[in-house]
Amino acid sequence: MIGSYFTVGILCIINLLNYMDRYTIAGVLNDIQKFFDMDKSTSGLLQTAFIVSYMIFAPVFGFLGDRYSRKILIVLGIIFWSGVTLLSSFVQQHHTYLFFICRSLVGIGEASYSTVAPTIIADLFSGKKRSTMIALFYFAIPVGSGLGYIVGSQMATIFKHWQWALRFTPVFGFICAISFIFVNEPKRGGNEGVERHNDDITVQDNHSFSIGQTIQSLKNDVYYIVSVPTYLFTTLGFTCVCFSIGALSWWTPYYMEYALVDSSSKDKINFIFGAIACVGGIVGVLIGSSSSQFLRGRYSTIDPIICGVGVLISIPCTFIAIYLARSHPMIAWINIFLAITFLSVNWSVVVDILLYVIVPERRATAQAIQILISHTLGDATSPFIVGAIPALPLQMVEHKMENTNTNVSY
Repeated sequence: MIGSYFTVGILCIINLLNYMDRYTIAGVLNDIQKFFDMDKSTSGLLQTAFIVSYMIFAPVFGFLGDRYSRKILIVLGIIFWSGVTLLSSFVQQHHTYLFFICRSLVGIGEASYSTVAPTIIADLFSGKKRSTMIALFYFAIPVGSGLGYIVGSQMATIFKHWQWALRFTPVFGFICAISFIFVNEPKRGGNEGVERHNDDITVQDNHSFSIGQTIQSLKNDVYYIVSVPTYLFTTLGFTCVCFSIGALSWWTPYYMEYALVDSSSKDKINFIFGAIACVGGIVGVLIGSSSSQFLRGRYSTIDPIICGVGVLISIPCTFIAIYLARSHPMIAWINIFLAITFLSVNWSVVVDILLYVIVPERRATAQAIQILISHTLGDATSPFIVGAIPALPLQMVEHKMENTNTNVSY
């Protein structure tokens, strides 16, 4: 049992670094824009480049994760994404395309981890203990995202160059990869007493499988997964959450910087938002997980309702934050906190739903398909869409500011 807790602990630390790495760039976005001479919509594509490769390769690693050693996939993935992140910090000023390529490659490495890590936790624990461990695992998302802003901006401030923001997480990534080598990988479904049926043999059982047999196996997996209505509807709802969180995470600091153009707290925006993301995310995951565990015994279908209520509450909070950012920044920050909190209710609950409606042998593939759909229609596109919408008005206002030397609020 101690070994199981150690495994979950390492997975949580890796997930923390995973999300720190994703949002470190957002903490130094202004510096990157100036360094590579990017406009706002182009800088939004940095996150899109990462997410696109992440979502494309997620099904590949989901397929492999249901058939081969998940431990090896995780170790190789961590080494790959840490190495590419480190290399991206050395890209020169006039090679913007190389920076985009590096961000895309980081997505490949992280896809190998995100698709299979929850399935390992599912094979180590069951029932309420599994829900608790999944919640602990997903605490790392808001904490890592928030720390990404804080660490990114602070490293850039300390070393006077934004590139140092990308040289922090790789060091710990390599350490985690080495540590995970000593973890014992659990048997798929072993904790639930599930045995694989003879007609569902996969590549792991017989490495001499032909390509045709492999394709047939994958097709059977997909047919099964899309036949589960609960899985389909939670994936659709989670896609909306990813769209919202993607836009909020990428553009909120930038938006508040414009809103607080005359404020003395302008230099602290990344730190404030990072702290809000950390605390709000932790509270949201805690609310979602504890509500699920408390109410599931009485109402078997409560989990989707918890997710839906969380999203509904976040909507007015987001509108209030946007509307009052200039005139009442404190109220805006409070509502940003509430929006992130109630959106974060979904993180652990959605994955928990997947784990109890999908059989163990197909969970990695199901997780991969959910990642593909939610990111394709969610946070892969929202940073670019939100960045492109105000591009023309901002150009017009900035031109006016240059001519009149007046302050304009957004």
